[in-house]
Amino acid sequence: MATEEAPKETKVSDRGMVTIPADLRRRLDIKAGDKLRWDVDDEGNLLVEVVKQRYGAFDDFEPVSMGGGGSETHDLAGHEDDPAFSESS
Repeated sequence: MATEEAPKETKVSDRGMVTIPADLRRRLDIKAGDKLRWDVDDEGNLLVEVVKQRYGAFDDFEPVSMGGGGSETHDLAGHEDDPAFSESS
């Protein structure tokens, strides 16, 4: 292990679920939406890789102006009267 701390232990539930200890989540920057990739090496050691999945695929792209006053976008086309697509909520 990389540190001198005692190993962390968690119990596996009857549904196969485990809790990642809070200090490990903070240290590894594991947040809601991230995934864990599980594998086993040739010696039978469990390997776990954190896969950052908390952001959408295009979150780092800069928005491009579509023209208009900002209230007319292609996302609203055909749904202008639907309250679920109202921009005032």
